[in-house]
Amino acid sequence: MDKVNPTLRLHLWLETPGGMLLGLGRAELLLRIHETGSLNQAAKAMGMSYRAAWGRLKATEEIVGGGLVEKTRGQRGFALSELGRELALAFQRWHADVEAYALKRAEETFPWPVKPFSEVDHAHG
Repeated sequence: MDKVNPTLRLHLWLETPGGMLLGLGRAELLLRIHETGSLNQAAKAMGMSYRAAWGRLKATEEIVGGGLVEKTRGQRGFALSELGRELALAFQRWHADVEAYALKRAEETFPWPVKPFSEVDHAHG
């Protein structure tokens, strides 16, 4: 049992009968748009096309009935709308809370320590 070295993996998302509302990928996309001011740069950083990123944003906007991003001055970039910022931060907090709870329960349940996914070397495993 000494060689057991588990990592907690969580796949959390919210969906409606109309489709995917918000998951880790969409929340990350919103946060990257906030950081870069660019949907294109955010999409590239995540390894997806501009078209795929735009489609995901539009699908969520249709479900929530409001815009997640707004054009910035000069119409060249994007900024998060208040709703987009609110959803991205809320998802990030919720995910962190669920992960903390799951790690605590894993510690109480299993005979070995369980690492959070954030501590794993993703390039080599």
